[in-house]
Amino acid sequence: MRTWRLVPLLLLASASTWAGDACPLLRTQTASPDPATRIAAIACREHAAWFRPFIDRNGRLASMTTMEAESSPLSDGQESAWQRVARYWRDSGLLGGMGHRSGASDCQYGALAGPSATACRAFVVDTPWSAAFISWVMRQAALPGFRGSSRHYSYVRDAYLQPATHAYDVLDIAKAKLAVGDLLCYVRHANRVYAHEGLLAAARGHDILDMHCDIVVAVNPDNDSIAYLIGGNVQQGVTMRMLPLNRNGEFWGLPLRVGDGSLCAPDNEAACSFNRQDWAALLKLKPADELAKLPGALPPTPEIVPAEEQKCCVHCVVGAGVPRCPKPETP
Repeated sequence: MRTWRLVPLLLLASASTWAGDACPLLRTQTASPDPATRIAAIACREHAAWFRPFIDRNGRLASMTTMEAESSPLSDGQESAWQRVARYWRDSGLLGGMGHRSGASDCQYGALAGPSATACRAFVVDTPWSAAFISWVMRQAALPGFRGSSRHYSYVRDAYLQPATHAYDVLDIAKAKLAVGDLLCYVRHANRVYAHEGLLAAARGHDILDMHCDIVVAVNPDNDSIAYLIGGNVQQGVTMRMLPLNRNGEFWGLPLRVGDGSLCAPDNEAACSFNRQDWAALLKLKPADELAKLPGALPPTPEIVPAEEQKCCVHCVVGAGVPRCPKPETP
């Protein structure tokens, strides 16, 4: 069983009896031979850099120190928040496919200053980056059989349609038992609840769904009965989410969005929870021996852009396939 207790034996004695966030122990294990531990460790390290914001088990945002647009350094002192997000895009290999978005090409270089910094920062703020974060973590972890994408839906669909060559299997959350390295995903649609069967139907068709996925970094059913997950661009940072479990490591009372039109409001507190989502799939990480048989880390998937969203580019990225904007006529 892959749980956070798979860290090296040196840490086992203290970790096995420790209730709470496992990240302070895990984040030093980025070079672990176990793929699941590497994934969790990298996510935990980034969470610490963002000052450990979290959503508690009741769905309340309990802590937030810095956000994506800020120029103050993260806790590791390496760069500011917006520069770190630019690095997620750049080092995930996804930036080259984002040339249709203004400012993307200005993020290509690490030393950002002047007009390039302004344009790149605008790109960071204006462009959802949660899938770029997941893709960056998987590339840093050198996970075989995973193809990153700027849309969560792309790798969820690939896992469903090509299970033999993918690092993950797609499971119904109602029947799923969580483990470290898994991805928990929901569909983001304001007017419809998809749930698991709706997601699979979309994957078999030609729909393009907006989704979000978090990485499972710890599963602790024995002590505090909580699963700990980390996602990017959650309330504009790298944020931990806590979800309740039963003693079998399965979800217990997972808040689900329902299609009754109930909205969060001061007079409807029961609907107010950042954990209440259209949870649609658990991507179950395959065992290490099966992962070892898959092809190495795969090149990213080009962004799926609906035709109505296609734009021209001013600072074009070679190979992006986006037409250059015509020069404005001079009077």
